[in-house]
Amino acid sequence: MKNLVQDLKTGNFKHIYLLTGEEVYLRNQYKKKLQEALVSPEDTVNINFYQGKGISVQELIDQAETMPFFSERRLLVIEDSGFFKSASPELAEYLEQVPETTYFLFVENDVDKRGKLYKTVKKNGGIAEFSSQTEDTLMRWILGILKKEQKNITRSTMELFLEKTGTDMNQISMELEKLLSYTLGKEIITAEDVEAVCTTQTVNQIFEMINAMAQKNQRRALDLYYDLLALKEAPMRILYLIARQFNQIMQISELSSQGVGREAIAEKLGIQSFIVRNGLRYARSFSQEQLRYAVETAVQTETDVKTGKLDEKLAVELVIVEMSK
Repeated sequence: MKNLVQDLKTGNFKHIYLLTGEEVYLRNQYKKKLQEALVSPEDTVNINFYQGKGISVQELIDQAETMPFFSERRLLVIEDSGFFKSASPELAEYLEQVPETTYFLFVENDVDKRGKLYKTVKKNGGIAEFSSQTEDTLMRWILGILKKEQKNITRSTMELFLEKTGTDMNQISMELEKLLSYTLGKEIITAEDVEAVCTTQTVNQIFEMINAMAQKNQRRALDLYYDLLALKEAPMRILYLIARQFNQIMQISELSSQGVGREAIAEKLGIQSFIVRNGLRYARSFSQEQLRYAVETAVQTETDVKTGKLDEKLAVELVIVEMSK
């Protein structure tokens, strides 16, 4: 990403860019910056958009060969094409020698780094991969927005906010907008404000559910499950998330018992440190054997559902009841 920032700063652009990675918010931000830097926003003649699978490679090539109209550049923006997951030898070959006036901007969710097209873009252009941001990066970003709005927030309230929103920057942006509207006229954002308006995402509700299991609060755990069902979450996805969280807690517990610190655990597992903090808290309520049993039970339950032994909704209920004993 540093190279992309440098290109935008200097105005020395490559003829091919690939923006990829799981952080959609940043991907879209830099897509917009590149578009506006390469072709004026008012220029609708020299920019062509293509989206989805089934895009004709020959049509792209024909358009790329077309001279720009009263402009220095022609830009082709191609999104979610699947070209970087399938073999695209014709396109890869063409990108070896792009016309001086033509620029390609690929925005892809999934890419195969072993593929010929990916290697061609890496050789002849620029690739920016936008991964999930660290907790500290997200906090600095949020604080920057709050500072512009002349708002203050404590670290504990910030952590509560992130626990509810998760780390997706699009989700954070939307929840932050709600929070700013709600606290209009207030200088300090409190935990009560966050609880009042911020929506807890599914993954974070699973954390709450596991917290209820840890406290042996079976009723609360089941209520959270029914809430997720009411929000149209599939029982098997809920089961998958329960298994994933228990597995994560087990890994956190094992690393902690080996003397690994919180920040190091977060880096090793590729998660935020506040997730590690919560995991350590939950780990105190379960033994390693119980955590392993929880993961194995979830896996066996999934098999029982797939083989028709259990109804999926009831199956997840049984897991929650078992782990809440």
